[in-house]
Amino acid sequence: MASRQHIETHLGAPVDVLRRSRGDLAERYSAIAGWGNKRSGKLARALAGQSGLPCWLLEDGFLRSAGDGTDPQGLSLVIDDLGIYYDARQSSRLERLIATGCPHESLERTRALIDAWRTHRLSKYNHARDCVIPQRDYVLVADQTNGDASIDGALATSDTFRAMLEAALDEHPNSKVILKVHPDVFAGHKAGHFDSLTPGIASRVEVIGRHIHAPDLIEHAKSVYTVSSQIGFEALLWGRTVRSFGMPFYAGWGLSADALCAPERRRVVALEDLVFAALVAYPRYVDPEQGARCEVETVIGHIALQRQMRARFPETIHALGFSRWKKPIARAFFGGSDVKFVRHARKIPAGAQALAVWGSREVDTGAPSDGRMLIRVEDGFVRSVGLGAALVKPSSWVLDDRGVYYDARASSRIEHILSHALFDPALLERAARLRESIVARRLTKYNLGGTRWRRPGSANRVVLVAGQVEGDASLTYGGIGIRTNLAFLEAVRREEPDAYIVYKPHPDVVAGLRPGAVPLHESTSLCDEVLHDHSIIDVIREVDAVHVMTSLVGFEALLHGKPVTSHGLPFYAGWGLTEDRYRAVRRERFVSLDMLVAATLILYPTYVSETTGRFTTPERILCELDARRSATRGSPARNVWLDGAVRLAAHWRALFGTSRPPRP
Repeated sequence: MASRQHIETHLGAPVDVLRRSRGDLAERYSAIAGWGNKRSGKLARALAGQSGLPCWLLEDGFLRSAGDGTDPQGLSLVIDDLGIYYDARQSSRLERLIATGCPHESLERTRALIDAWRTHRLSKYNHARDCVIPQRDYVLVADQTNGDASIDGALATSDTFRAMLEAALDEHPNSKVILKVHPDVFAGHKAGHFDSLTPGIASRVEVIGRHIHAPDLIEHAKSVYTVSSQIGFEALLWGRTVRSFGMPFYAGWGLSADALCAPERRRVVALEDLVFAALVAYPRYVDPEQGARCEVETVIGHIALQRQMRARFPETIHALGFSRWKKPIARAFFGGSDVKFVRHARKIPAGAQALAVWGSREVDTGAPSDGRMLIRVEDGFVRSVGLGAALVKPSSWVLDDRGVYYDARASSRIEHILSHALFDPALLERAARLRESIVARRLTKYNLGGTRWRRPGSANRVVLVAGQVEGDASLTYGGIGIRTNLAFLEAVRREEPDAYIVYKPHPDVVAGLRPGAVPLHESTSLCDEVLHDHSIIDVIREVDAVHVMTSLVGFEALLHGKPVTSHGLPFYAGWGLTEDRYRAVRRERFVSLDMLVAATLILYPTYVSETTGRFTTPERILCELDARRSATRGSPARNVWLDGAVRLAAHWRALFGTSRPPRP
């Protein structure tokens, strides 16, 4: 218990571990806690009785985690100072909360929680993917592990399970009966209650001996039979008829058909009374990203996001050509799928479901009839504090199953979103807030900072020209006509003969590591100032307009409300927001800036939190990047040297095929 994540946040106090009885318990502590009716719970009761301190019995909440029971990220905990919810032999705090009822002002909230539970297909554990159950209108019978404390606490025995199954068969003679085996049983960890079925019973019973997400079984069941399984509570949330053969926490309230008489403490209540008590009033929740107490809606949002993101791709993905340091990153961004890394295309098995490759590399994906999904991976648009070349871990990737955003030759996922998505008012409002936050926080893709720059006071019109690495994939596949920085500068000077032109070359070009340098005598004749180590955000804010070929600087300038002229076909051009020198024939829809932001920063990328290692939102990533940038602000020289050293090593490796520069 003491090693459980966020235990002190759940309990609201520092925790000590007692390994033996002490005489000063009442002076040192405010309560003694133990786990349910297990050994530690029984010891806690005894110590609390001796010392006169309150006894808190702990258990997982009914919405525990995005993973299974072994997931260290337990997001809910119940703390009971009267008993424990699954023990009907005495009162519990949950029982009293149910009897108290749902406050009138919380009725709508509770009904919204029921809807959210069903919409997001939630359960206590949420690691399993959804699957299709072909049967309809069957009877679901839930087995449990033999010796589970909740069975005894529900006033039942092992014999109750056999009686439950026989009742399900007798009461539904014309229906299929599905017997759900507990995951610990078919995993071989524990025993269940149905080692074998007689031939007559077996002919009508389908045994589910694999893990299936509980809502998949509950959704199309006409009746659910339980002893004390939480599946009974979840079935009530789905509006299903529940037959209870024990006395679990959800029985005895007039909501289920019970085989046992309810304790006098329980009375008829509404479903909202049960749900409010079980999901709102009784458990305590922790926001995994902030490590602070939160409400159930925050946990629902987090788990729903994990389930949504884990279901996007096939269960197995083969990844081709990923470097060693990118492999754990790929596993995180493809969470929910088993990623198998291969070094050569010939190592990909014929029946592979999906193939992930970095960027636009050419790869033989097999015949179209194979149906293999090709996922192209690239850095996202708000990536990190520091360059990827310096092995700075990314916060966002794009995983594109239609193309890649910088390749204008064919459609990509982001182009499809911008062309066809319905941007509802709530999404556009969210995009506007996100855009305003990025501008206020002065965030960019890499957040490198730099020297502050001010526009000349005498300049009437100032134009920024954003240079690029020549031969870069975005220029190769998104550039049209102009593909060199010199030709680009010449074109802008022709268009802006009277403007004060500031030229900002790409950092890798400045360092001499990548091609694209413009000779000094050429640049001085075409522009008024060359900016090297300057903050791109400061420059964007100071200029009147921005010219780009395909650089992301154009998108960042749009966020800051600057006019952008595109001399190529970047993903943000052709939608009516930029002045374009070339027409994108497939891009016929006019979009607003917030539609572009919604597509580019909300709907298209995948974000993984550095705090939790789980999927997260762009809003949370902005907070993390802002905090990380503030933390590294005190040692900029170290970051610059690290970036430079790693980039230099990469340059030597490309030239000489070695991982380090040769010795002098």
